[in-house]
Amino acid sequence: MTETMQAIVLDAPGPPEALRIRRVPRPTARAGQVLIEVKAFGLNRSELHFRKGLGSFGSFPRIPGIEATGVVADAPGGEFAPGTQVAAIMGGMGRTIDGGYAEFVVVPASIVVPFTSSLEWAVLGAVPEMLQTAYGSLTTGVDAQKGDSLLIRGGTSSIGLALAVLAKQRGITVLSTTRNPARAAVLKGVGVDHVIIDDGEIAPAVREILPDGVSGAVELVGAPTLRDTLRATAVHGTVCFTGMLSDEWIVPDFYPMDYLPNGVRLTAYSGEASDLPPAVLQDFLDAVAAGLAVVPIGRSYAFDDIVQAHADMESGAVTGKLVVTTGSARYGR
Repeated sequence: MTETMQAIVLDAPGPPEALRIRRVPRPTARAGQVLIEVKAFGLNRSELHFRKGLGSFGSFPRIPGIEATGVVADAPGGEFAPGTQVAAIMGGMGRTIDGGYAEFVVVPASIVVPFTSSLEWAVLGAVPEMLQTAYGSLTTGVDAQKGDSLLIRGGTSSIGLALAVLAKQRGITVLSTTRNPARAAVLKGVGVDHVIIDDGEIAPAVREILPDGVSGAVELVGAPTLRDTLRATAVHGTVCFTGMLSDEWIVPDFYPMDYLPNGVRLTAYSGEASDLPPAVLQDFLDAVAAGLAVVPIGRSYAFDDIVQAHADMESGAVTGKLVVTTGSARYGR
């Protein structure tokens, strides 16, 4: 008899209610693949975009989810021993291959990152994609160094909060934005040096603090605020376009000579699992366990509450990372 599992399936784009929990055949791994028993998975804006049918990458029906955290159930190629704690990130998950919204997932061994931790699975499940994106934006994107200044546009998002934590660990002065003054305390709680209330035009406020502008910026809101973020950045500074909280990523009638300030560099970051070295993930988890770093979790949901979780992500009702745990999730070891 074929073994089955619970999975969250999206047959076609739609509202949160389009996500349906079903029993489906449990996948099996071949050489070069890893079968993971999923303990938890974080929610990501790209999954919201996929669910709503924004963009053209992916196919239906599909089990969504660009990340998953759990333990190795099988690795026919011998890459990982059964029981090894792992995270799987990107690699077409949830788009061209079934993703992490399930009790088990099969992924290429190349996108699996091992770790060891006794933290709760709700914490562990919140980290991988958030950390990979924040770390990649800070290093590959902006190349921020100790003593630099960093503007985070969209600071109360999960990636914005993770960026602040990583930047402060590296001795960087952090300026971070929020549209809601009530959320300023959240930013201060993760170490942000200067909270800026975002009214759509923050460059003057940034230059009141740093007259020459910031040495680097990570744009998480998207196209509507990008031009202003560039104007807040110093000559020879870098703006990294990483997120699209606004769900807008196209700049209409882009004319570089008018749009880009002289000497300010614009780049982008998306990244893959290979951008998150296992040592970086392990060091961060160890720091969390030691109380030296925090995971900015907004809310943890049960597997059956996926519709509410997506509704909260879409409305922005919760500050921080949203994470879903499966029925087998208790503690990391």
